[in-house]
Amino acid sequence: MTTVATPGTASPDPASPDPMSTEPASAEPASAEPISTEPASATPAPTGHGPRRRAALDWRIRFGALSLIWGFSFLLIKVGTESYAPFQVTLGRLVFGTAVLAVAMAVKRERLPRGARTWGHLAVAALLLNALPFSLFAYAELTIPSTLAGICNATSPLWGMALSMVALSEDRPTRRRVAGLGLGFLGVLTVLGAWQGFHGLDATGTAMALLASLSYPVGWIYVRRTLAGSDHSHLSMTGAQLLLATAQLALVVPLFTTVPSHFPLVPLLATAALGALGTGFAVLVQYGLVAEVGPTTAQMVTYFIPVIATAAGVAVLGESLTWSTPVGAVIVLAGAALTQTRARR
Repeated sequence: MTTVATPGTASPDPASPDPMSTEPASAEPASAEPISTEPASATPAPTGHGPRRRAALDWRIRFGALSLIWGFSFLLIKVGTESYAPFQVTLGRLVFGTAVLAVAMAVKRERLPRGARTWGHLAVAALLLNALPFSLFAYAELTIPSTLAGICNATSPLWGMALSMVALSEDRPTRRRVAGLGLGFLGVLTVLGAWQGFHGLDATGTAMALLASLSYPVGWIYVRRTLAGSDHSHLSMTGAQLLLATAQLALVVPLFTTVPSHFPLVPLLATAALGALGTGFAVLVQYGLVAEVGPTTAQMVTYFIPVIATAAGVAVLGESLTWSTPVGAVIVLAGAALTQTRARR
């Protein structure tokens, strides 16, 4: 899943994965926010003026397709890193994702945003919401299963709620949010098998996946504080952000990797699909969903991603699954959902 900074809408995401990860729904956006995924949401969000255009394909079908695309992103990362270096996989996904958005911008005759200030803030957003988390997930999956990476991605709403209560004055702690945070992180400990002393767990890989999930809400808060009030379209801002993330990785890759002597087809196709579908096409689908059904409903895709990632990892890659993984994942999602509910007035 991919996550991008865009003005005027709430942020659904993963690892995009981006993410693929989701900003707490309780933090109502007043201006610019990321929209995912990966993570990891291509037209401007609805302003409430004039009728909304009805898409030819029912939103439920597009919602399911988006869940599958982002859920399978972790499997694609795992396949890609079997033959290519993590930084190369990340650069590939950004190149293909940017290419999809470039085509969309050409079709819609959109231009990149102007202004050094905007580009400077987008460069930071590109690092926090794309280049860094994408790379961390790719490195993490060298040593942890894709199922665990997908579940770690689901902690983004928990990190986001915790950070927003500290960094955003309008997000005040409530009993329900605190209870949700506690429940969610209890789920994380369950997934990791804390009562067994984290036996058999690769600490470095898991830490990278959790750090990637933390990077998303840090980026969201930065975008909210710096790009509020931008009058550029979502597509324009997204295209610029992914372009900057691609440039950042293009500078890093030669320093840490060498050009492959051969290009295995299946991992190459996995990387291309990760970028074109999971980073480019998924963003366009996500924008359409937000415009049609609103951010609250659209962001519910976040809760399906770890389920699909786990099923894909077990069914396709043959990854092992203990009882604590699905049980912990359910607890994580329940905690994340609780942090995003509001008390009735």
